[in-house]
Amino acid sequence: MKPFQGVAVLSLAICVLASTPSRSSQAKSGAVDPGVRGGPPGAGGPLPGLTADETVFFQDGQSRFGEIETVQGDSNDGLGPRFNSNQCLSCHSQPNGGGSSPAQNPLISVATLDGAKDTVPWFIAPNGPVRETRFKKSNGVPDGNVHALFVITGRQDAAGCNIRQFDFLPAGNPLTGQGGNANIIFRIPTPLFGTGLIEAIPDSAILANLQANATLKASLGISGHPNAILSGNVNRSANDGTITRFGWKAQNKSLLLFAAEAYNVEMGITSELFPQERDETPSCIFTATPNNVLNFTTPATSATSNPAVISDIEGFANFMRMLAPPTPAPDTPTIANGRATFIKIGCAHCHTPSLTTGKMIASGSATVPSAALSNQTVHLFSDLLVHHMGKGLADGITQGAAGPDEFRTAPLWGVGQRIFFLHDGRTSNLVEAIRAHKSRGSEANRVIHQFNKVSTEEQQGIIDFLRAL
Repeated sequence: MKPFQGVAVLSLAICVLASTPSRSSQAKSGAVDPGVRGGPPGAGGPLPGLTADETVFFQDGQSRFGEIETVQGDSNDGLGPRFNSNQCLSCHSQPNGGGSSPAQNPLISVATLDGAKDTVPWFIAPNGPVRETRFKKSNGVPDGNVHALFVITGRQDAAGCNIRQFDFLPAGNPLTGQGGNANIIFRIPTPLFGTGLIEAIPDSAILANLQANATLKASLGISGHPNAILSGNVNRSANDGTITRFGWKAQNKSLLLFAAEAYNVEMGITSELFPQERDETPSCIFTATPNNVLNFTTPATSATSNPAVISDIEGFANFMRMLAPPTPAPDTPTIANGRATFIKIGCAHCHTPSLTTGKMIASGSATVPSAALSNQTVHLFSDLLVHHMGKGLADGITQGAAGPDEFRTAPLWGVGQRIFFLHDGRTSNLVEAIRAHKSRGSEANRVIHQFNKVSTEEQQGIIDFLRAL
């Protein structure tokens, strides 16, 4: 296996929309974001209580997560023809493997790796977040799909391929991603810590939380999703009607689907869930498709755990499923006061402090429930619903039943060690991110009004509480 190399992908959206970081807005509130919490990474290890078999498969998935993909001639073939990066870890590494965008953008070096002649897009800054792009329209009709940053043209392992990068001009502000091509929108990587616990939360728990304090939520303008499939107030799968919960708009149902989509969209690697190449230019196809499948040639034995037979997407899903949630900083009176204010002004109506997983959740066995996943309290600070975030955060993209200004409530656990915020990474400042929740049509407007009314000390307490998560 190749060692972990690279850095980060796409992450968080707090209560609402954000604007470009500015000293003036911080001065207005008086609250100051102290920045990324110091100390060792508070995440990246396995869930406590895993069995020996679960641990083997977690470690196998973790190793695959750091592998560097190539076009051909290596053990990890299939990269491209169009791609955003060459390993999972390059998008999910802050503060540890499975996290979000790192401080130094790894995509700068990917652009010219192995002889490639790609140009670094204007919105990929050395100290900015990893970003993927979606086009609002193509050829005059609605699009919404990811358009990869790079192509394999020129690489030593892709002789004969001669396709061109997409055009992302005109340019805007490289760090914030604002002010450039109005047809493209950005997404940054979502952190993966604790996602197995999120997957294990029953639909009934999400719906019960939706109904809780309904009158108070309504008085604050908080409604959840008003136009979901099957008339619910959540984003539901059009296939089986259950609640989807992964991705910026809660567009993906499961970790396996989430992993397979990312493998195809971010690295251009096909699988049994996504078997077709996204660009089928014949001169750029070098390996059989799907690129990654079950390994029939590796015999399994009944005496030993044998993860080698599974495909990469299953390995990635196992890693995410058994990846522990972030560990918060120790509580202090300041943090406790900030938590109380966070709840008092209404943030917790969307950023629900905790939900509980199902009583009998299977991992590697359908007959013996996983103790690590079953009946666990999940301190995620999210209701997993999609909400209207208003004109200021709207990206113009519809996914499932989540419309142009709707986003899933981003889980806040681990926010203390994240660098970039909101769906497009436009700010690294929590005060800016909170204020961005307020714009025309946002369900968070009255909550942000309450935030603006409390004292500077109370605002600072909220920021300190968030940086402790």
